[in-house]
Amino acid sequence: MFLEGFPAGLHNYWKSSFLQSLSNGAIDTMIKRFAAVPSPTSSMAIEHISGAASRVGDNDTAFNHRKSPYNFLIVGIWPNAADNDAHIRWVRDTWDAMQPFSASAVYVNYLGQTADEGAERIKEAYGVAKYERLLELKKKCDPTNLFRLNQNINPPA
Repeated sequence: MFLEGFPAGLHNYWKSSFLQSLSNGAIDTMIKRFAAVPSPTSSMAIEHISGAASRVGDNDTAFNHRKSPYNFLIVGIWPNAADNDAHIRWVRDTWDAMQPFSASAVYVNYLGQTADEGAERIKEAYGVAKYERLLELKKKCDPTNLFRLNQNINPPA
């Protein structure tokens, strides 16, 4: 579904957070930050979470953010590796500017590499209680960490 938005050969970097609301301050910040976008192929996306997704019980799945009304995604896409620093900085600065409006939560599929995001962001994606349940499941079903090429939950030693 997203292949056309990520053409082969282009560089990309993204960050994401759920938003508490789509306030005037959040919208103004998005507009201000997008005015500084360094590439015409970069984007911002607002996803509205509602309907059936918001009616699932809190403990029925690992997804933890059914009460956050919006997810905000910042995607930098650019052609030249020499410009990496400027594009990554734009994404990070935009994410930082949006933090006052953030719900301090993230969708696990929008996390970047653990080395960049940090292991604590994986916990934020699931919430502490669900993360602990997933950690126990990982310990039981994947103690050697075979399935680690994702936003990994490291099994306890």
